[in-house]
Amino acid sequence: MALVPYAPSDLMLVYLHQLGTLRGHLSRRTGSRDLAEEALQETWLRLAAMAEQPAAVQDKYAFLLRLAGNIAIDLLRREKRHTSRCLSDDCVLREIADQAPSPEAYALHRDELRALVRALMDLPAKPRTALLLNRCDGLSHAEIAVCLRVSQSMVAKYLAQALRHCRDSLRAL
Repeated sequence: MALVPYAPSDLMLVYLHQLGTLRGHLSRRTGSRDLAEEALQETWLRLAAMAEQPAAVQDKYAFLLRLAGNIAIDLLRREKRHTSRCLSDDCVLREIADQAPSPEAYALHRDELRALVRALMDLPAKPRTALLLNRCDGLSHAEIAVCLRVSQSMVAKYLAQALRHCRDSLRAL
């Protein structure tokens, strides 16, 4: 079997002659030198795979520009699909991060809770009960008034007294 010497086509010669111009055009079009190089390689492979030059090509440079541009668009689309399926490092770190409070935060919140319980225990019974019924059980002023057998305005005074006392106790920490 005799080897046939390789003769580059006119399109390949134009490709080699315009390589720098094509590289610059594709780099601007893709915004990435790596993608431009990949498009250039793919363009070369497609030219090499052509058995013969298409007959209708009148402007060889325009044909190469269109071929390389279409390849670059395909590469950009593939890259976009790939990155949309990939998670960024920040997303992965957020997903695996421990959502539980740190031991320091846990200790701090526990201390604040103890101070709040002490402040509530220092309150007289009716203001403490009014505050707990309102904040913990979600009862309205009218419902608390019925439970405590006082007026709604007295419930408002009890709540104001309890909240002021809790605020002042927690500020003292």
